[in-house]
Amino acid sequence: MTSSSSETPLISSLGRLSMATLLATVAVSSSTSAQPAPDVPRTASGHPDFSGTYNSGTLTPLVRPRQLGERMSLTDEEAEAIAQRKADLYASDAVPSDPDREAPAVGGTPIFDPGLEGASGGSGGYNAFYLDPGEGAFKIDGEWRTSIMVEPRDGQFPPLTDRARKGQASLGMYMRANVDTATAWWINDPIGPYDDIEQRPLAERCLLGFGNTAGPPMMPVLYNNTKRIVQTEDHVMILIEMQHDARVVRIDAEHGPEDVKSWLGDSVASWDRDALVVVTKHHRTRFGYPFKLANDQPQAMVVEERFSYLDPETILYRFTVDDPETWTAPWTGEYVWPRSKDRVYEYACHEGNYAMGNILRGARLLEADAAKAAGAEGR
Repeated sequence: MTSSSSETPLISSLGRLSMATLLATVAVSSSTSAQPAPDVPRTASGHPDFSGTYNSGTLTPLVRPRQLGERMSLTDEEAEAIAQRKADLYASDAVPSDPDREAPAVGGTPIFDPGLEGASGGSGGYNAFYLDPGEGAFKIDGEWRTSIMVEPRDGQFPPLTDRARKGQASLGMYMRANVDTATAWWINDPIGPYDDIEQRPLAERCLLGFGNTAGPPMMPVLYNNTKRIVQTEDHVMILIEMQHDARVVRIDAEHGPEDVKSWLGDSVASWDRDALVVVTKHHRTRFGYPFKLANDQPQAMVVEERFSYLDPETILYRFTVDDPETWTAPWTGEYVWPRSKDRVYEYACHEGNYAMGNILRGARLLEADAAKAAGAEGR
């Protein structure tokens, strides 16, 4: 189905969204049921057994497009129209680059998706050939969801606290100064963002996957959304494909001391009938959490995750984030994890990766240019 004059105003308005949002709202998925099936896999003790491989990729956005308000679902026709638009975009953008092309313009060249500028630096490093965000949106209760977030009802984050608003303003100024200037804009800062490897983001250092793919909560990202669950009677291990992050969740245990923190927090689970409820706290302060305003992770955040079967082939993953130092209220989301026949392959993040060294080398060259220019101005 191609875009035409028969589109509803909703579809026309969605067509004007940024491509990052558009890619996240297309829908070409099978239906799931909200009622657990009686024949789901179970352990010897009778609890649901979630062991297996899943692909959690989805094209449904975390946050709902504002023009949809509290509307939680799309019609089949609306979903199909958006899906076709996305398919056409990917087909055109996955064409290999011309080997005889000229060098990119200073500061980079525009790329097809504004949401990828952070990943490619505007240089066109990522095109659709390299992306695997998922094959469609998901249904719950037979409806195409418009967002992963379900609470607040409008699908938007709750209002920020005063502390978070100040941090957002400060971070915004810092980020705006770092957009395609090709200059050492940090030259007069006491500590520059490229002075030390440990100042670089966790994903860039191959410590954690980007986009909070390992969680908690575990979110879908542009690729590498495969997860492997291994469950015993007293532990659940979730292996994340990107960065091979491994979450080890203890069942019917107590949280460790508050002063012992880890990148992924301290996760303890219990059973609520057929749902595995995981509560995580005690995160480290420099945690790779996409919804935070910087690498400063308040220690008050508590995340509750619920794993339950919709049917023997599909997990419903539901989570609530309660972070009173960032948001004025908790927020909740849910999406599905279908079983997959794929395997979790090694994620060799640093193998053949020249990025880290080149990032620092580039910074030194820009600093040398800045020093040379300052010397010339002083003469």
